[in-house]
Amino acid sequence: MRELVRAFDEKVDAVFDRWRGQPRADRLFYVASDVADFGLLWVLLAASRGVRGGRVNERAAVRGIVGTGIESVLVNLVLKSLIGRVRPRHQEARPHRLRQPLTSSFPSGHATAAFCAAVLLSEEDPLAPVYFAAATVVAASRIHVKIHHPSDVAAGVAIGLALGWIGRRLVPLHPRAETS
Repeated sequence: MRELVRAFDEKVDAVFDRWRGQPRADRLFYVASDVADFGLLWVLLAASRGVRGGRVNERAAVRGIVGTGIESVLVNLVLKSLIGRVRPRHQEARPHRLRQPLTSSFPSGHATAAFCAAVLLSEEDPLAPVYFAAATVVAASRIHVKIHHPSDVAAGVAIGLALGWIGRRLVPLHPRAETS
């Protein structure tokens, strides 16, 4: 299994090697990675949904912020502490500033938060494709900047999607009316 994961990581990383060092790609991915630190991007997107008004938008915004907060605790404090994977080595000078995380590499918390937030915020929103596009760029950014192995990001995407769908089931946008 480790050999399959290593082969996957090497193949995907080789694709990203083609873009590394290209100023536009570097700027896009470094900015995306930076803006998504500590869930900032997802809080801003949730808040922007909430200020559009209406009960559904407000509920989606709160669900998005609380849900990604819960996701962060589960992934960054629980799951990462159980799996101590070393981050990829990056030996070249970075073209842009980047915070160096101290936690385990597996899974990617950025990818997990991104896809959890995208699922939670996208329900009944015409901007759903924007949420998933942003999530994809953020997740890919973690490979591009060599903070995560591609398999860390793939696992983060899967975990984020699962947590988002669980959040949707637990906190629906339209709560059922209680019967007396």
